[in-house]
Order: sequence, then C-alpha cells, then structure tokens
Amino acid sequence: MIFTELTIPGAFRVDPEPRGDARGLFARVFCAEEFAAQGLASHWVQMNVSLSRDSGTLRGLHFQRPPAAEAKLVRCTAGAMYDVLVDLRAGAASFGRWCAVRLSHDSRSAVYVPEGVAHGFQTLAPNTEVTYCHSVAYAPAHEGGLRFDDPAVGIDWPLPPTTLSPRDQAHPLLHELEPIDI
Repeated sequence: MIFTELTIPGAFRVDPEPRGDARGLFARVFCAEEFAAQGLASHWVQMNVSLSRDSGTLRGLHFQRPPAAEAKLVRCTAGAMYDVLVDLRAGAASFGRWCAVRLSHDSRSAVYVPEGVAHGFQTLAPNTEVTYCHSVAYAPAHEGGLRFDDPAVGIDWPLPPTTLSPRDQAHPLLHELEPIDI
C-alpha cells in the first residue's frame, strides 16, 4: 500500500498496489501492520455502508467528540465521490482548513480520516456506494457536524448539492463549534 499524507496532518490517501494476471487483479486494501507503522489506527470496531442514488448527493460533515472521537477509513466501492475533510482539532495549525480527494471504485483508494477531523462527501455518479471503517462505535451523545456550506471554510464542492438530509442542513458553522481536544 502507498500512504500519501494530505494537507491536513494525520490524514492520508491510501492506494493499493494491484498485481494483475490473466484472471484480473489482487490488491491489499488494509494491513494492520502497515497502518500501525504509519502511526494510524489499525483496529476497526464498526463498518458501515451508504448508498446514494443521485449524483450531487451530499453527506456530512460529521465527527465524534471525545471520549468517542473516531478515526475512519473511507472507500468508494461503486460509483465516484468527492471526499472532504475539515480539521477541527484544537490548536492545530490547520484548524478550519479543508482538503478533498476524488475516490472511485476504479481507483480502489481510501482516505484515512484522523480523530478530530470532520468528514463528508458528495457523489459524482449515480448509485455511489461508500464503505466506512470506524475505530470507535457510533456514540450519538458525542456526534457532531459542521455545515457543508460554511463560508469561513469555503469548500469548493464540484456539483450543486442535489440531496441533503435535514440534519446535515442544520449543522452549525465553524465559529459556533468548540474545537475538538484530542
């Protein structure tokens, strides 16, 4: 696997190194030893999947606060997506900064989201499926969100949002959030 650090410290794009033959290909998409060697979470306690039927669907931006702060490993298993991270860690030089990675089923790449970083995505193709591994179980009492269209953050979404949940539309702006102590 190839680990490429993103502009948010501790966040990585994780690319497999496929090996092919007449049958097709084989690639490792997770290895606990390799993740641990990078200083990343290597134990996943929950795995979720989402399916978004329409292009332009936006999900996020979500995070969990301590003591349930979580790291995530996110892969697009069908379709294509624009995956976005926003640093919410208290004292981080990159606080409030965002970065994005295009993921698709063709690339087989993943994004590693560290604790204290909000995550969301927009679908770029119909019937986009996303698989998430979580280092901590979902804890509703510790969940939080950031508005997808906060002008102080300035995320440049590639498409006009077509579908958002009422919950995601109501998330607070960055200046209304308490930074996350990790």
